[in-house]
Amino acid sequence: MLKRTLYFGNPFYLHAKNKQLVFKNCETEEEKSCPIEDIGFVILDHRQITVTPALIEALTSENVAIVFCNSTHHPQGMVLNLDGHHLQSALFRNQIETTIPLKKNLWKQTIEAKIENQKLLLKKLGRNFEMLDAYKKKVTSGDTTNCEAVASRYYWKNIFDTKGEKFKRLREGKFPNPVLNYGYAILRAAVARALVGSGLLPTLGIHHRNQYNAYCLADDIMEPYRPFVDEIAVSVYEKNPNEKELTKDIKRELLQVLVADVQFSEVKRPLMVGLSQTTASLARCFSNEERKISYPKLK
Repeated sequence: MLKRTLYFGNPFYLHAKNKQLVFKNCETEEEKSCPIEDIGFVILDHRQITVTPALIEALTSENVAIVFCNSTHHPQGMVLNLDGHHLQSALFRNQIETTIPLKKNLWKQTIEAKIENQKLLLKKLGRNFEMLDAYKKKVTSGDTTNCEAVASRYYWKNIFDTKGEKFKRLREGKFPNPVLNYGYAILRAAVARALVGSGLLPTLGIHHRNQYNAYCLADDIMEPYRPFVDEIAVSVYEKNPNEKELTKDIKRELLQVLVADVQFSEVKRPLMVGLSQTTASLARCFSNEERKISYPKLK
């Protein structure tokens, strides 16, 4: 079932009643509700939003990701359910005991899938893409030759039609960098939610190992999904070439990445559902039931 994403960007009072999320607009006094079982994400983007502890408990018990935005309106924190699978302990143990050769193989698959989707997006946009095929073929176990970085430099050089001005992908860079940052933050939250739903710890990565990063595995698994955000970012930029900052309309458009169609072999799924297929296959890899992660292709 495709879950709903609820975004709150004004003062609201949120509480639980009869298995519903009840939200009251503090300015208009208007009150609405939504069944909690239908929700996948709740995004809180205002400092005058009140959320009751009972609602947080009800949301997390249904594996709803609660995302908190900072003063610049970018997602900064997240609350997830850490008891989301009936085989939680066994799955954690499998993940912790995963061998280094398997991790390196899984990372190789991940980078190959990422470069493939980058190539498919450039091709779809009518940009130069041929070199990405060559970079994909050179990916080694663990990507020891760092083909990911080489491919990314080529990719970012070609993806945006900036009318002769060179685009630089920088976290603090000018527009459309903020569009990419916001989209990736939403994607990261979605991946973390899917990992928890598959009984995995988002903290223990197969490649990312930063001791200060609580979502290393989410950062690993989201890599092949980034081009789905990029496609929306290109569309946003082409419609708003002179924009300088994120607007609510742009944020609303970026949230649509969660319901974007992704292709698995002959089956098309919404991205949010596809993430669960990917993380479930990863859990089977950790338990030695499979050797390949199920990643989608951009169409």
